[in-house]
Amino acid sequence: MSNAQFETYGPSPAAHEPPAYGGFDPYSAQTLGYGVQGVHGGYGTRTESYRPAYEMYAMHGAHGTHGSHASHGSHHGAHEAHGLREPYGKHAAYDAYETYEDTYKPAYEDPEPEPEPVVRPGRGRRAAHRRKARPVERGEGSMRRLVPQALVVAFLAGGTSAFVAKDKAVELRVDGKPRTLHTFADDVTELLTDEGVKVGAHDVVAPAPDAALTSGDEVAVRYGRPVRLTLDGQRREVWTTAHTVEAALKQLGVRAEGAYVSTSRSRRIGREGLALDVRTERAVTVMADGRARTIRTNAATVQEVVDQAGITLRGQDTTSVPLDTFPRDGQTVTVLRITGRKEIRDEAIAFAVERVEDPSVFRGTEVVERAGVPGLRRITYSLRMVNGVRQKPRRIRTEVVREPQTQVVKVGTKPLPTSVRGADRLDWQGLAACESGGRPDAVDSSGTYGGLYQFDTQTWRSLGGKGRPQDAPAAEQTLRAKQLYVRQGASPWPHCGGRLHG
Repeated sequence: MSNAQFETYGPSPAAHEPPAYGGFDPYSAQTLGYGVQGVHGGYGTRTESYRPAYEMYAMHGAHGTHGSHASHGSHHGAHEAHGLREPYGKHAAYDAYETYEDTYKPAYEDPEPEPEPVVRPGRGRRAAHRRKARPVERGEGSMRRLVPQALVVAFLAGGTSAFVAKDKAVELRVDGKPRTLHTFADDVTELLTDEGVKVGAHDVVAPAPDAALTSGDEVAVRYGRPVRLTLDGQRREVWTTAHTVEAALKQLGVRAEGAYVSTSRSRRIGREGLALDVRTERAVTVMADGRARTIRTNAATVQEVVDQAGITLRGQDTTSVPLDTFPRDGQTVTVLRITGRKEIRDEAIAFAVERVEDPSVFRGTEVVERAGVPGLRRITYSLRMVNGVRQKPRRIRTEVVREPQTQVVKVGTKPLPTSVRGADRLDWQGLAACESGGRPDAVDSSGTYGGLYQFDTQTWRSLGGKGRPQDAPAAEQTLRAKQLYVRQGASPWPHCGGRLHG
């Protein structure tokens, strides 16, 4: 312990005033328990063990390491106060409130200290008000020297009490490993910082990090561990502070009874975490062959559930939900018994029609130059019976047997003549009414004659007509009938020809 502590808390100016106790000085060497008489008097070895460090320095530093004046019997009285006085002499006791210049000057340099002027606290050496000290008796001087000692002892005792009060004994448990330690931290955060314990967002600290600390408290830190959990087919990442798989399942609220767990439940979870697949127990009903079976299972697929129910799928048999899906709690799975056959059907493919303009054909006339041919399509259907019920045919294959051929039609653009010399003034309307009832598309019962004037195909084409007469416009049919009259007269219409002349 350095002398600087005692110099900083040196005697107050009141220590230089005469004592107020008259002839009895309670702070003299005879009454102070820690004085020289305590060493050689009634306190013996017990008080000597509590001798302050500054007193030991005064006796061994000022008079050598082999004893002081006070340790010799013949000089006991003469140096009784001297052993206590020297460390707090001129440069210690009276200059305590001045600057720290020459604070470590040994006591033996001034064996006979002279009175110094009083220096008031809070003022420097230049500002001090000095007055001449009056002589004091031996008892009064002893008191002045012992008062600073008492103040230093009191300060040390108070500082030690405050020091002990700040010290706290706490138990710190980090991830289940406890240790008891002493700390001056005020709260949990400060304690963890002092001990180098780092916590993250997923770690748990109890009590809260801002909670104040008192002696006897218990602080627990539980590190979070990542768990890549697949629970009933759903994948997610969760965090837990549990140390084992079983404890983690409880903490996460997973119903573990009857569940499938991909690893041992007693396995410890390290800080790096682990991957965990859990399938809880579920109730699934399987309907097959008119009978319902409800089983409790932790199966991963519908196929496993069907197998556990003792049901065999044959041929085209399947289930109402895909066999590779995850079975849910309370789900009903229906087994579909399928029987069936294939059926092939041929269908016609319609041909396309291409129209081409032809200037050699009178306007309004269309002539089929190339007839279209329908194509052929062959379709294969599946005819099924599901649990005895006939299902709608399902197309499973289609192939084209023959491609269709496009039909080509010529469309006339040639203007029609307005008249035929020698035949314009005849009653062609009366003739048409007699031959076809005035219908341009009329065809006789034999199919040989057609149109307004019942042309046969050979005669029609000899007159320049295209296609069939009944397909030509009425104006073209009248034109061709006039041309025929000019060539042959009324003979082509032996029964109705007389109508031409009214």
